Amino acid sequence: MAEPRWLDETERRAWLSLMTLVIVGLPEIERTFRAHGLVHVEYGLLAALSEQPDGLRLCDLAQSMNVSPSRLSHRMRKLIERGYVQVRGSDDDGRVSIAVITEAGRRLIEEVAPQHAADVRRLLFDRLSREQTAALADALASVAGQLAPCPGAEVETAP
Repeated sequence: MAEPRWLDETERRAWLSLMTLVIVGLPEIERTFRAHGLVHVEYGLLAALSEQPDGLRLCDLAQSMNVSPSRLSHRMRKLIERGYVQVRGSDDDGRVSIAVITEAGRRLIEEVAPQHAADVRRLLFDRLSREQTAALADALASVAGQLAPCPGAEVETAP
């Protein structure tokens, strides 16, 4: 049996720091969404739809958010009930459903997005130099490129 490849001190420090960010930082960011009756995935759905004026096919939206069709259906039902999203049939293919953000959904994104950006800056980027931010972006892009797609997954690495 092969000897385990233990983390060296730098890897261990990086891993524990990442876990702190996930365990402590993400819930703090989530508070902004909860104040508006949303959870992170719902904000992500609205943000993704806000960038697509013609809407997105539900299957593409589920894939881009890395959620199962049943989880997407549950979250979409809430967003539809609150008037933030509409779902309509596709003009090209009647078997396909298209999700489109409503004006109420756009207003909500316009209200929440500045606070979300401020939270992310406060918790992460205000603590880093430009060089550290670039290095973090490159490192995370290398890792994210091997994982399932998420919003903004069109990751670019530095030349």
